[in-house]
Formats: sequence, structure tokens, C-alpha cells
Amino acid sequence: MPEFVGAIDQGTTSTRFMVFDHDGREVARHQLEHKQILPRPGWVEHDPVEILERTRAAMRNALASIGLITSDLVAVGVANQRETTVVWNSKTGMPYANAIVWQDVRSDCIVREVERAGGGELVRERAGLPPSSYFSAGKLRWLLDNVDGLAQAAARGEALFGTVDSWLVWNLTGAVDGGRHVTDVTNASRTMLMGLERLDWDEDLLALFGVPREMLPAIRPSSSRAGFGEMIVDETSGGGVPLSAGLGDQQAAMIGQVCLRPGETKNTYGTGNFLLRNTGSEIVRSKNGLITTVCYQFEGAPAVYALEGSVAVTGAAIQWLRDQLGIISEAAESETLARTVEDSGGVYFVPAFSGLFAPYWRADARGVIVGLSRFNTNAHLARAALEAICYQSKDVVAAMEEDSGLPLEVLKVDGGVTSNELCMQLQADILGVPVSKAAVTETTALGAAYAAGCGVGFWSAFDDLRHLWREGKRWEPTWSEERRRAGHARWRMAVERSLEWETA
Repeated sequence: MPEFVGAIDQGTTSTRFMVFDHDGREVARHQLEHKQILPRPGWVEHDPVEILERTRAAMRNALASIGLITSDLVAVGVANQRETTVVWNSKTGMPYANAIVWQDVRSDCIVREVERAGGGELVRERAGLPPSSYFSAGKLRWLLDNVDGLAQAAARGEALFGTVDSWLVWNLTGAVDGGRHVTDVTNASRTMLMGLERLDWDEDLLALFGVPREMLPAIRPSSSRAGFGEMIVDETSGGGVPLSAGLGDQQAAMIGQVCLRPGETKNTYGTGNFLLRNTGSEIVRSKNGLITTVCYQFEGAPAVYALEGSVAVTGAAIQWLRDQLGIISEAAESETLARTVEDSGGVYFVPAFSGLFAPYWRADARGVIVGLSRFNTNAHLARAALEAICYQSKDVVAAMEEDSGLPLEVLKVDGGVTSNELCMQLQADILGVPVSKAAVTETTALGAAYAAGCGVGFWSAFDDLRHLWREGKRWEPTWSEERRRAGHARWRMAVERSLEWETA
């Protein structure tokens, strides 16, 4: 009997395939980066064909590294970068254009027009989202308006839309030869097109954005035995394997962190930061700039919801220090450099490269560095970049506490930036609560694997998952309350100075 579960973790900068055993321990992985296409300021694109090819290669290489074939896997789950929008031809299988990435702001004029025309409240009420270029509907409308022949193909029923999960599943289950055009409730909840209560495409929202329903995938629970079809890696890999789970990457991380009870909260530190709090079966409407989203749904059970604060640029700010400024040669050097100074020397860095997401939702914001004097060095800027990651998360936590009426007791963390121990200590200091890192840091892939395994009975219940979670490290806060308040007040002043640059 197969003893392993596989997980595709398709992220903003790379794709990894991981294999886990029944104890939730990693036994294999392979990871491949893909190109970041930046045709104009504020525009971010990916090549969907490249992502598909890298996904297949990562699967082959991970399995080969430990001598496994596809039939050694009981199931595979998919976790994906959310909101990123792909359109392709159902007859040829080829994309009509590059994917428009979640960070891309070109559709801002479309969502502003929706707001001006009075459609904003409909989006907030039905979809639980603020109208924003972050989400998929505006990106899809932009493609329909600007890609030659796409609107006509959509009218003929030949154009398919999906977030990256749908693109991968369609191709991995047969493509033009019977590929499954599906998505799950978590990814659908990021489009501004799905009704949160009915968990189905909303006709009024479709009309608001002018999207033909025929383009859209069928919506499935996040974990189910047959909901996503059967995947075959290649003709020589030993057969097919059930694709029994699909989730947006941050919802997958919630499962990987076993945040399965109302109130449990995690923060994932990657290209951006994504902080989610489980609210159970209750749909909590935010009054403080957060997103109401689907957390997950297992087959035969009600949907579980979450409050979420999404931050566009956190780890990407460290990449900017490396790639654009050249003050570090690799991301890990940010910690080494920042440790050479005791604090940021009064410097605050707001990395609003493509606007500010939660809790501000200001597409007009742009990055600023304030508080500079001749005393400051590149080390102070490196430390300010780490503090920016933590202050942006602090803003989200404050909004979340206001919405829920409950203080945060401990923050579970995961993602690549958690390897930066100084950043995690700063996060505990700035929040004033303990920060707990999971022993398995790739919780997005782990959550996709858990959901897939539960879908086919490999794990029998959530209790099985809870006893598998292990803490790797914990950071306790050390700052005084006075220092914490003063630092956050200065940060908010810096945020104010980042606003209205795009329209200035």
C-alpha cells in the first residue's frame, strides 16, 4: 500500500514538489524558480507554460531522488499562489497571454470604476472583499478588454479562466483530452466573483465585471476523494494518482500549521506576508480593512472561514536590497548586516512598491525611506527592511484584534523569512507576544499534503493532524511597552508619507 503523500506548492517565485510520510515528515523535495516578467512599473507577469513545465520537472526530480514513482503516492494536493490570473484556449491548451500576477496593479482603473459606479458594496457584501486590483476579477476584465480575440473566444466558449491551480489541474489531468476545469472554494473566494455564503459563482458579480460564466471552473471542496480528478506525471511514471486536494497557498498553510480551531492564527512570510485567523463557520465582516475569506472546506463538512490581512511586499523588500541596490549578495546577508547595528538609527522603510494592501488598501502608495541622516549606513537600511516586515504584520494584527475583539496570544509563523532569526525576534518585540515557528517550515506544502491525505483517508481526522504538529523554535518579546508604542507611532508616520505618490 502507498505510504507517501505528494504536494505541489506553486508559489510566486518558484514551484516545489514535496513528499511526506504518514508522520508528516519530509522525505523528498525539488524546487525550481521561474521568471518574473516586469513589462512596466506596477505590472508583474508569469509565463503559464513555464510554470507548468517547472511543476512537472519538480515532480519528476523529487520522486527520482528517492527512487519513487507516482504509484508510490496515495494522493497529491495542490497549493498555489492565489489571485494570479490565467486564460487559455480549451482547444489548443495554449495561454492567450502571460498570467497577471496577484501583485500587478494594472487593473486598478477597473476596480476604481466599479467603486465609482456603486458596485463596491456589492463586492464587499457578496464576496467579502474590498474592490482591489489584488483580486482576479479586475485582471480577467483587463485581459478580456486588451487581448486580441479573447472576448470573442470567450463568447464562443473556447476561452477558460482560472487561478494557477485550475491551469495546473486542467493540464495534469489530461488538458485538451479531458482535463478537469475545476478550482476549490478558497481560490474561488479570491476572485471577487464567488458568493461567500452560497460558495458558488454569483450572477450579479459576474455581471458587474462582465465575465461570462462559461469561462469559469467548477467549484469544489478543498479536500475530496474525486473532486480534482487523477493526475499522471508522465507516461513512464507508473500510473496515475488522485489529485484529492487544492487550496490557495495561505489556506494550505493554515492546515499545515493545524490552525483548525476558531481564534488560531498564523503568518506566512514569503514574497509578501499573509496573516490569517480561523473564525470557524462564522463569516466575520471586517470593519478594519481585512479580507473575509474561505479558510477551507473538507468534503461533507461546512466551510470554515477566516479573517486575513495580506501584505504585498515583505520578503520581496529583501530581494530589492539584493537585486536593485546590491547592498547584500544573498537574502541571508540581511540578518548579518542588520546585526551590526543596535537599531535602525531612526530609519523607516515602507516598501509599498505596488501600493499598500491590508489594512490600508491604497494603490496610490509607493515605497519611501524616511528618517535618513549622514549617520545612517546600509546596515540601518537592512534593519529597517526587517522591521518593515514586522510593522506591516503589526498593522494587520491590530486590525484583526479590533474586528474579533480578542487579543492575539501567540503567532504561529512559517515561510522563508522565518530563517532570519533577527526578523523573528523583532516580530515578537513589535507585537509583544510570543512567535512560534513550526518544525516543518514548508507548511504550505505540508497543508496541501494533509488535505490530500485526509481526502483519501490516509489521515482519518483533524486530531491526527494536531498531534503531528511540532514546534521548532519560539521567540519571546523583549522590548518595553514604551519602546513598542513609540516605534509603531513612527512607523505609522512613515506610512502616511507613502500615500498619494502615484497620483501626485
